[in-house]
Amino acid sequence: MLFAGASGRVGLSGGNGLSRCVSAWLRGSPMALTKTRDWDSSLKYSTTAVKWSPQSFSYVIVGAGSAGCVLANRLTEDPQDSVLLLEAGPKDVTLGSFRLSWKIHMPAALTYNLCNDKVNWFYHTLPQEHMDQRVMYWPRGRVWGGSSSLNAMVYIRGHAEDYNRWQREGAEGWDYEHCLPYFRKAQCHELGADQYRGGSGPLHVSRGKTDHPLHRAFIEAGQQAGYPFTDDMNGFQQEGVGWMDMTIHKGKRWSSASAYLRPVLHRANLKTEVRCLTTRILFNGRRAVGVEYTQNGQKKQVFAEKEVILSGGSINSPQLLMLSGVGNADDLKQLDIPVVQHLPGVGSNLQDHLELYIQQQCTQPITLYKAQKPFHMVKIGLEWFLQQTGYGATAHMESGGFIRSRGGVAHPDIQFHFLPSQVIDHGRVASKMEAYQVHVGPMRSTSVGWLKLKNANPLEHPLIQPNYLSTDIDVWEFRQCVKLSREIFTQKAFDPFRGREVLPGSVCQSDAEIDAFVRHKADSAYHPSCTCKMGSPQDPMAVVDPETRVMGLEGLRVVDASIMPSVVSGNLNAPTIMIAERAADIIRGRVLLSDPGVPVYQPASLETQR
Repeated sequence: MLFAGASGRVGLSGGNGLSRCVSAWLRGSPMALTKTRDWDSSLKYSTTAVKWSPQSFSYVIVGAGSAGCVLANRLTEDPQDSVLLLEAGPKDVTLGSFRLSWKIHMPAALTYNLCNDKVNWFYHTLPQEHMDQRVMYWPRGRVWGGSSSLNAMVYIRGHAEDYNRWQREGAEGWDYEHCLPYFRKAQCHELGADQYRGGSGPLHVSRGKTDHPLHRAFIEAGQQAGYPFTDDMNGFQQEGVGWMDMTIHKGKRWSSASAYLRPVLHRANLKTEVRCLTTRILFNGRRAVGVEYTQNGQKKQVFAEKEVILSGGSINSPQLLMLSGVGNADDLKQLDIPVVQHLPGVGSNLQDHLELYIQQQCTQPITLYKAQKPFHMVKIGLEWFLQQTGYGATAHMESGGFIRSRGGVAHPDIQFHFLPSQVIDHGRVASKMEAYQVHVGPMRSTSVGWLKLKNANPLEHPLIQPNYLSTDIDVWEFRQCVKLSREIFTQKAFDPFRGREVLPGSVCQSDAEIDAFVRHKADSAYHPSCTCKMGSPQDPMAVVDPETRVMGLEGLRVVDASIMPSVVSGNLNAPTIMIAERAADIIRGRVLLSDPGVPVYQPASLETQR
């Protein structure tokens, strides 16, 4: 989905953006407790002896993102355990002043973060063979809160069947009845608790407040096109069109740092470090005993008495594993990295959501076009700074929906995010006209990719190959996305607002023309996942077991979106927080929550359901 504000960036011309990102979140190369290879300041290998430091903690968590903040909170609930939380980026609050980091905390300012290399990794993929050789831009958070400090704040869990599928794929105990209680535990929904919603968790969730006429038109048009209305996409019925939940609280972004980390910074058993690049996991034989990182030009080591936990996300966690000698042995040997554990699944199984913008000119001056002019931006900003209300207090993606691409699909496989504005190039280019758009894309594409190390330098970004549109069914589903979106935009509810179609435009009609439009314009929805997949020990491509422990090693876990066996049918922030909540109970040895028999909507007939 749109990271429109989910991150921000400025011009990304090739290597310039990459070269500025010289600290890579969670990287590492292998090390034993005697001699090992190190990177010195000139980025050449040197041989050093690893010396034990008196500084040790029960747990060392690498990455203060959506999952890492949750773990830091939950693991320090036990006063006898201590936690060190390492983050490659800065704090999300500067000098204790909320206003100095307003671009993160103001929901409407999300596109600024997409342009800010101080809080963003600026990843890029390899050229995509099936997308006109385009290099795709992948923003990722490098700041307290991770990508939850950059995203568009849409709170969507995915469908119940996504989690039942996880269990079938080998993630025993991660079906819907075992995941739903952790969604509730995390959540504090402004509408109160029920069988599906939480009412007292740290993560505040709200509904949109603008009541914009174009949002109402989208929901009405969806129903006119034959889709049901749903009053809660995260509840009994995901399917249909309706109002979306958002991680916004009292007009401010409610990231995992806001929800989980900052409230517990006073705890004596929690220590945080920022602007530190983790470069390797330290091993004693097959046991992870600590990490090495660089901070302020100094190389440091810290040790974990119980476990090292990687929470760097779907790019950084597999990269750090590979740099530390955990991955495909043949690939590691080619880079002269000593192998600690052969796990060919590390970096494999890469999955992402791809999406399109279908744009329509608006005949009335009610979109966000004028709101992006300097005078109006000043007014909106002043209201938000003084009261945290108005157009600055929302990301404006307040309506959306889930539908099926065709009859017989088990559960919805197309997602909509509607926006009463025009977005160009990830929000890096100002809108050109009064227009509205829907972000649309398939939820369970069959194209699967990989990421690999470019070399053994922990400062280098890995090679990212998502293999977008590499299967015929993925191409067909995108055709359906375009056709079904157009059908909604032609409904009566949009009659008072409908101008000409901006994208793909009236000249794009045949299947071949639609396919060409998709290849030229589709872009990442910023949902990379599954690169350290969770599975059974019998699965040769599994990286972690259902307890989140790295296969074949001791004292090492991965807890983030990378351990998803397959991508969920929706946005990833809510599921990632749920994963960390459940993993925290696993790590602490607590009785795991379950809630069997919670009903989930099923249409009367899969063959006739729109």
